[in-house]
Amino acid sequence: MEYALVARWLVLYLALFALGLPLVARLLPRSTGRGAGLAVPAALVVLSVPAYWVGQVTWGPLALAAGALTLLSASALAGLDLAALRRGRVRLAVDIDRDAAGDAAAVFLLGFAFVVAVRAFDPAVYPIGGEKFLDFGLLQTLERSTVLPPEDFWFANEPVKYYYGGHLTATLLAWLTATPPEFAYNLALAGFFAALVAAAFELAGAVSADRVRSGAIAEGRLSDPRSRRRIAGAAAVFFVGFASNLVTAGRFALLALPEPLRRGTAELVAARTGYTVERILAGAGSFSYWSASRVIPGTINEFPLFAWLNGDLHAHMMGTPALLLAAAVGYAYYRTPESDLQRRRGLLFAVLPVLAAWQAVQSTWSFPSVLALGWLAALFAPADPRTLLPAQERLRRTRPIRRLRAAASGSGDRDDPSESSPTSAATRELGRVAAALLVAAIATVLAGLLASPFLLGAAAGGGERSIELLGPEMRSGLGALLLVHGAFVVGLGAWLCAQIRIERPWFLLGALAAVAVVGTQIGFAALAVSVPLLLLAWVGLRTADSIGYGAVLVVAGAGLATIVELVYVNEQAGPGRMNTVFKTYSQVWVFWGTAMGVALADLLSGVAASGSASLSASDSSAADGTAARGVPWRRVATVALVIALVASTGVYGVLAVGSHFDRAAAGGPTLDATRFVETDHPEYAAAIEWVDEREGQPTLLEAPGTSRYDGGNDGRPNVMYSWYANPASSLTGVPTVAGWQHEVGYRGQAAYAERVRDVDAMYTGNASERARLLRQYEVEYIWVGPGERARYGSLSFGSDAIDVAHRSGDVTIYAVDRAALDAPASDE
Repeated sequence: MEYALVARWLVLYLALFALGLPLVARLLPRSTGRGAGLAVPAALVVLSVPAYWVGQVTWGPLALAAGALTLLSASALAGLDLAALRRGRVRLAVDIDRDAAGDAAAVFLLGFAFVVAVRAFDPAVYPIGGEKFLDFGLLQTLERSTVLPPEDFWFANEPVKYYYGGHLTATLLAWLTATPPEFAYNLALAGFFAALVAAAFELAGAVSADRVRSGAIAEGRLSDPRSRRRIAGAAAVFFVGFASNLVTAGRFALLALPEPLRRGTAELVAARTGYTVERILAGAGSFSYWSASRVIPGTINEFPLFAWLNGDLHAHMMGTPALLLAAAVGYAYYRTPESDLQRRRGLLFAVLPVLAAWQAVQSTWSFPSVLALGWLAALFAPADPRTLLPAQERLRRTRPIRRLRAAASGSGDRDDPSESSPTSAATRELGRVAAALLVAAIATVLAGLLASPFLLGAAAGGGERSIELLGPEMRSGLGALLLVHGAFVVGLGAWLCAQIRIERPWFLLGALAAVAVVGTQIGFAALAVSVPLLLLAWVGLRTADSIGYGAVLVVAGAGLATIVELVYVNEQAGPGRMNTVFKTYSQVWVFWGTAMGVALADLLSGVAASGSASLSASDSSAADGTAARGVPWRRVATVALVIALVASTGVYGVLAVGSHFDRAAAGGPTLDATRFVETDHPEYAAAIEWVDEREGQPTLLEAPGTSRYDGGNDGRPNVMYSWYANPASSLTGVPTVAGWQHEVGYRGQAAYAERVRDVDAMYTGNASERARLLRQYEVEYIWVGPGERARYGSLSFGSDAIDVAHRSGDVTIYAVDRAALDAPASDE
């Protein structure tokens, strides 16, 4: 086990945490905790953005220096009293809450240690069951590159057409700690998880505690802000970092039923989800952490714990800390008074566009979500969003702006809204929505300009994409949606109802039941799942003064969960809406998991309040000589609800984490992501190591990452997501001509198919055609291993231009002398 490396990375993260504290203290200066848990995500963004921009010219030491100097300078400017510094005195200009910083550091440390421990027992970047070959290849190619975007290791001589910002950050951290990629992979993985749970702890804790400080929560209801912060933060850490959906708990509950009822229920569930009756009825001995992520047919329904246990260093995971940082920017705007116009404009027109632009590079699926958070903040904050618009008299008097401002105030098309009679609340709401949309549009333009190198380059792939409407047959069923989102629907729904103080809850439940029936009949089950949460949170934000920013997070998650039931991105990355749901649900979980921290803190504070009231009533009754009537039923129901939510979503984690610790890596615990090559594929190990030792990015010819060959399939038993496709380029970052079939989604079917034909011709064509193609693709090495022989049969090369450079195990590597390719050659 590489304990020295772990210690080195912890020292780096401690430095990032310290440098990030002044930045987040400026972001949330009046918030409980001063944003301490967001320090690492903020520092990572400030480190990465300038390095990315400098990397467009030169990627390496200068880019790293640019990022590090920017972070140091920004931290100093944010944290130091410059006036005192000019007088020769060093004094902080921001208030750092040391207790809150200690709490945040402890959460980060626990999260980091948790994933390090898990990955030490299961460290390998296996190609099966995920995108580890893609992720490790991106890490390796960034290590080799001299300019951004890096060369695509599965499409030689062309820049990568994928979002790689998280891998860029991981590479910067590896350089700062002098860590080889095979170890940096797992240490970066642990760092992103720790940053996520620390950010969830901070945001949920701040939202909950600030409501206590502002007087929005009654006295006696856990009225100590620090206690509220820790309770809400701990609940958010659980639901974001450890909780699962209800699949595992549902299976065990089903097994407790009598046999006839058990099978009938299993058949009903199987008909509406992606499971078979046999899998549903299998006992605990057949538990697999994988099955809980494939609930809704034709989709992927991952949650953070599954993603980190699976171990992909993938964009949808690495982007989540920055996503919560963007939510914190929205919260900072939400709390800023209307009079502080400069700060509000700075948050939405400067800070948020930078975050959105970086999220485009890091996880493009979250790019719209960051901007939507700005829209929601402008829409629901007490400050009027119209005040953010330009205030020049001429612009104000233009007809479109005048109508917009009048609609938002509910006054009609008049020059002076204050002199007119108010219109309906719906009209005022629509006007406010329009004003917030205009603000978000301005932020979108700014973010697009900042992200232009990526959006016009790596994001502009040749793959076919379109936005398609979902028909009823493609939408999720009610049962599957409840298995995935049920815990959030119950927990957040109970909290919203309690906050809004609905007088007739049974009427509401009846209405929801009716809506569920209607939704099922018309093929839109979201009417009974995400839409009610969306409407309740929206109404609460307009009618309940104390509900706070937690409801904005509910709206964000519910909006995303509803949108994917209406439209999807039709692309090559999986059939139908698979990838749309996959990449969107990871965001929904983070928003709702953080909101659950706020919700459970409120629900438990109600328990504490009713407990205090019961004690007071008991004392009064005793004084009057009468007996207390016992514990109020609401208190019992609330405690039972919280216990049920934690138990039902926690059972998966207990089993899944335990099973991972049973997977001891050969040779003992390690963080070496590539050690499995020596143990599982020793016939390849020496050859891959030889390729990895090559300098720069020479082009390596391998068999293509597809089984399609001459109208049929080649002899490889599996190709995609298997060892038989491009192990050398994937594990070294040395580019190959045609790698995994993922490239169809990035480049288009025609471009990929042309390269596959050219690769086949280089292995099996005549000497002149081979020479021409080897020159065209600038091939320096030819790999011949079991995968190539399975596709092409017996292979050998003999000429003055092609000679053996390395031979070991089952692999022969030929070196190509391109200068000699025109000489006569003969095929053996």
